[in-house]
Parts: sequence; structure tokens; C-alpha cells
Amino acid sequence: MKTAIVLGTRPEIIKLAPLIKKLKNSSLIFTGQHYDYEMSLQFIKQLGLPTPNYSLKISKSNPSQQMGEIIIKLSKILSKIKPETVIVQGDTNTVLAASISSLKSKIPVSHVESGLRSFDWRMPEEHNRIATDHISELLFAPTKNSQKNLKNEKVHGKIFVTGNTVIDSINMYSKISATKSSLDVFYDEYVLMTLHRAENVDNKTTLSSIINAIVKSDADFIFPIHPRTIKRLKEFNLYKKLKNSKNVSLLNSVGYFEILELMKNCSFIISDSGGIQEEATAPSIRKKVLVLRKTTDRPESVKDGFSTVIGTQESKILKNIKKTMDDPVIKSRNNPFGKGNSSDKIIKILKTNF
Repeated sequence: MKTAIVLGTRPEIIKLAPLIKKLKNSSLIFTGQHYDYEMSLQFIKQLGLPTPNYSLKISKSNPSQQMGEIIIKLSKILSKIKPETVIVQGDTNTVLAASISSLKSKIPVSHVESGLRSFDWRMPEEHNRIATDHISELLFAPTKNSQKNLKNEKVHGKIFVTGNTVIDSINMYSKISATKSSLDVFYDEYVLMTLHRAENVDNKTTLSSIINAIVKSDADFIFPIHPRTIKRLKEFNLYKKLKNSKNVSLLNSVGYFEILELMKNCSFIISDSGGIQEEATAPSIRKKVLVLRKTTDRPESVKDGFSTVIGTQESKILKNIKKTMDDPVIKSRNNPFGKGNSSDKIIKILKTNF
């Protein structure tokens, strides 16, 4: 079985790592959608993954131009290597562009983490994953809820419930993260915060509300800042407020081992990341996540008590931080995203179909 794996961002690298390690006859294609080294190639090196066979070096930042550039460059590579299937993961511009390029090159698309829905059309990720799901021939849904979404939309491809490969990655890497991490944490107790979604950081009113709540709270925060978020904080004159605050420790982008250690040792997490909502359910982490969004595409995490959607209003953020500081315990013993054998299930299905 000859495959091509296309990836371009940190979450894709992490979630595809178990497949990359196990699929021997596969070409690895890196688009460089996150063109900052700290957000991309650092993770490939950290996780011990092979150097990509092809790097597209995307130069455009405008989403439509970026996707167009990926489609053009990737189509030339696919016509050369002729894989039996192209594997993509998630809902990024890389995923949709690679799927379109594969479709037009008459190569079946295999979509890892299919069927997620927020039902929030403001999210560019929602556009990407819906289109990709309807292009794909094999759809690997992480949960029965994701499977239900796909069936309701009557996608034409074959649907399989496999769990989420992010649990495989955490099981694989959390055992060594303490020795591999280069981060020193000075707080005995802290809340981990991440923030990067466009609907939050690109809106001055929303971003101001979030930052005001964090600074006013009684909690100590460790906040690794996404490059996009730094840019907006400075543009909206909010960066100094954070930097001068007494309860927020700002970090530059950190690697995977560092973020694993931060998740393992924090009291709880406040974030707008979908991936973190999944990662926090892993047995080695099991941390409550306060979701800085109006909706979530991981309702399973909310249902099992791992996550609470708190919106972006200052008063609601403060209220939920206080409530969670008083009781951060997760009572559910379920893991909604699988047992950590998703990559084995996916590979078995791929070998059966190709």
C-alpha cells in the first residue's frame, strides 16, 4: 500500500505522528501552512518523525491564495509519486486544499478525524471539514456522534468509527515528556491558557473581554502565546496589560513535550482549542477545560464533564474560573475519544481498501 500523508500545522503533526511512524511506504508532504518554525518543523523534529519527502514552502498568508498555492504545487507532486490514497487530518486550509488536489488528480482521499461539527459558520474550520468530508472516500470518525453527523449529511464515502489518534500520541509521548521537556515552571499551582482562534483574537472587543477577565481573576496563568495572538494583542494595545500583570506568565511558542507537561501539571485549562479539549481527556492528563467559545465541535468532552463552554464575556469567564478553582475535579471515568489504538484501526482499514 502506497500512501501520501499531507500535513501543514502543529495539530496535524501531533495527530498524524502515530500513523507516520507505522506506515512504512508513505510519502510525507509538508505544506508549511504554519510557516513559523516554532509552530511546525520543531514538532516534527521533537516527535522523532522523518524529514518530509516534500516541503511546499507556501508563501501566501491569504487563505484562498494559500489554498490555491497548495493545490497547484501538490498536484505536481501527486502526479509524480502516484499514491493509492492521500491521507489528511482535521480541518485546516491544508486539509481542504490537499483534498481538492487529490480529487482532481483522481486519487482517493482518506480523512482522519472526520465528522466534527460546531454548526458555527463563522469558523473557517467548519467550511474546510464539511467540504473535505464530502470529497473523501474513507472517513475516520473519532466518535459515534461524528459518525451520526456524516450519516445525516449523506456523505458518499465509507464511514468508520476509530477513536481519535491524539490519544495514541499522548499515550506514546507522555511517558517521556518529563525528561524531554526544557521548560521550568515556577508556579506551584497554575491554570494553563491557550488562545488562537480567529473569531477570538481577530475581534478587538472579544479579545479585550478575555484578557480583562484573565488579568482580573485570582488565578495564576501560564500562557504560551500563538504568533497570531501576539500580533493581535500588540495591534489592539493589550500586550502590555498582559505582560505587566502579576498573575500571567507569558511564554513564546512551546514544543509538544512542553505543552504535555504543562497540561499534566496544571490545575485546569482555559482555551479555545479543539485539540486541547480532546487531549485533556487522556488518562495521563484528565484536566477540566473551560472553552472560550460560544460553541464546540467536541460535544463528547462536554457530555462527559471534561469541558465547559463558557463563551467570551468577561463576567462569565470570571465566574467560571472561580467555580473551577473551587472544584476542578472530573468525576467521569470515560474517555470519549478512544483507548489509544485509533492508528492501528485506521491502518487496518486502509490495508483492506487499498
